Amino acid sequence: MDSKKKNDANCFQMPLHYPKYSMKDYQTMPEWQLDRLLADYGLPVHNDLAYKREFAMGAFLWPNFQQEQKPSP
Repeated sequence: MDSKKKNDANCFQMPLHYPKYSMKDYQTMPEWQLDRLLADYGLPVHNDLAYKREFAMGAFLWPNFQQEQKPSP
C-alpha cells in the first residue's frame, strides 16, 4: 500500500485509550476540551455546551450513568 494512503489525514483512527472521566468531570469540563474529546473519537461537536456534555456522558459513561443522575431518596 502506498505510504501516502497509510498516512491519510482523512482516515478515522480510534484513539488508544478510552476516556476515563466521571460524570462530574463532564459536567465541569470546558467546552474546548469537550470539543477535542468528541473530535478525537469522530463524534459530532455541534450544538450548545449542554448538548455536548449530555452527548459525551451518554457516549463514554457506563450504563449506570442514568442511575447516577437520579437523586437519592
